[in-house]
Amino acid sequence: MSSAYPTVRLRPKAEARAIRHGFPWIYADELVTDRRTQALVPGTIAVLEDAERRPLGVVTVNPKSKIIARMLDRDAETVIDRDWIAARIARATALRDRLYDKPYYRLIHAEADGLPGVIIDRFGDAAVIQPNAAWAEAMSADLAGALADVTGVTTIIKNGTGRARGLEGLVEEMAVLSGGLDAPVPVPMNGATYLADLIGGQKTGLFFDQRDNHAFAARLGRGGKMLDVFSHVGGFALASLAGGAERALAVDASAAALDLAGQGAAASDFGDRFETRKGDAFAVMEELGQEGAVFDLVVCDPPAFAPSKPALQAGLRAYERVARLAAPLVAPGGYLALCSCSHAADLTQFRNASARGIGRGGRRGQLLHTGFAGPDHPQLPQLAESGYLKALFFRLDG
Repeated sequence: MSSAYPTVRLRPKAEARAIRHGFPWIYADELVTDRRTQALVPGTIAVLEDAERRPLGVVTVNPKSKIIARMLDRDAETVIDRDWIAARIARATALRDRLYDKPYYRLIHAEADGLPGVIIDRFGDAAVIQPNAAWAEAMSADLAGALADVTGVTTIIKNGTGRARGLEGLVEEMAVLSGGLDAPVPVPMNGATYLADLIGGQKTGLFFDQRDNHAFAARLGRGGKMLDVFSHVGGFALASLAGGAERALAVDASAAALDLAGQGAAASDFGDRFETRKGDAFAVMEELGQEGAVFDLVVCDPPAFAPSKPALQAGLRAYERVARLAAPLVAPGGYLALCSCSHAADLTQFRNASARGIGRGGRRGQLLHTGFAGPDHPQLPQLAESGYLKALFFRLDG
């Protein structure tokens, strides 16, 4: 029973109302951090009480993190074990199976799917788990076991890398928890075949969050030439070619990612219409501008330039620079898509930076559409960080 769990308590001035209304995080300055609490092992399961000692639910505690506690279950009698995890995964699986015909999607989107700090992407019979919170690291065997029980996946990769783990005090680690892979995994999406490196690739190997934005861009790119900057494994380029683009050029700093993009283009039967250019994205856009190159569709999907509040202003300047360099590469009447996956830059800030950059690039235009992550990346309404992705689609004047 949960009575066997230790208890932690909110400070008298902490806002218990937000927790009761669904906010999932408790910050270090909101919790009573006496010696007993400070001595808890990161990832400890505990019962959270308000200042009047009324139970609020079961949380995971990490005294080493600024987010000192994360809500796991609002029933203070809940036992957090493999069966509890399996129930959360089953609920998430039912939603994805309703949304998608094939099992290629983000299966668990952390707090929004009731598993704080946990990311699971599914690739058919394989899956990648990112345990980005201390409790998930401690229970990684239960996570993998429950995942296999519910979904039947036979290969499970643990990707223990990334900034989030550092904030939790966790070391970086890659591991094969079950099964194995000897080649990239082919992923059918938007009429193209992508090659995902689940072990050596970026993040989990593929960005499922852009699926719907890939499809919208493909409509804009029909019959023309398109440029995919920060292309990774060719996300926007391959979707555009599948949608009828005449040619596509993918730009990325990673030779490995471009190689996978090329393999995906070949597997999709349009390798003859696909080209790559390795290099720093800013430098390549400057070079293309000097060459007088123009494209009917230009897409820029950079990494998170503003992953935290201290990086916000520098990040917004970087997004403005992307727009300034990309805008002159768009043919008159053509289209420009600009993306941000930065938590710290909200939609208004990103849109304003993009508009400034387009203006500084000598162009004007219409904002046609604002895209977000697909429904396999649900948002927790009380947690703004769960809705990180923004994609702006412009039609530029001559």
